[in-house]
Amino acid sequence: MSSTTEHDQCLALLDAHKGILHKVANTYCQRAEDRNDLIQEMSLQVWRSYPRFDGRCKFSTWMYRIALNVAISFHRQESAHHHLLYGDDHLRDLPATTDAGPPSDEIQALHRFIEGLDNLNKALVLLYLDDHSHAEIAEILGISATNVATKISRIKERLRQGFAPGATT
Repeated sequence: MSSTTEHDQCLALLDAHKGILHKVANTYCQRAEDRNDLIQEMSLQVWRSYPRFDGRCKFSTWMYRIALNVAISFHRQESAHHHLLYGDDHLRDLPATTDAGPPSDEIQALHRFIEGLDNLNKALVLLYLDDHSHAEIAEILGISATNVATKISRIKERLRQGFAPGATT
C-alpha cells in the first residue's frame, strides 16, 4: 500500500472516530486547554502508530487503547504539574456544558466521583458508559472480562453508597 493511501486511510479513520478522542479527553482533563492538548497528543500517537495497525481488532478498539494509554500518561504529568502550581486547593473547570445549560448537581457529583477514580477504573467507566461490552472493555484494557464485570459491580456499589440519601457527595 502506498504511503499516501495509508495516510489518507488514517486521516479518514481518525475523523470517523474522533468522538473517542473527545470522550477520553473529557474524562481525563477538566480544563479546555488540557483537553485540546490531549486530543492533539492522542491524534499524533494514533497517526504514528497507524502503520502497525494490523486489523486483528476493530479500529475503534485499537484507537481506544492508544487514546487511554496516552491519556493516562498525560493525566499523570498534568496532575503533578498542576499540583506544583496550584496545590490541592486548585479549582478546575467542569467539562464544557451543553446547549441545555450547566450540568445539574447530580451530574456534577457524578463527574467528581469519576474524577476521583484511579486511572484504570476511570477508563473502565468511560468504556462502560460508551456501551462497550465486557469483552470489548477487557480487550481494550488488557484485563479479563470477569475482572471487568467485578470492577463495574464494585464501582456501581460505591456509586450507590455515595448517592444514597444522607450520603455526602
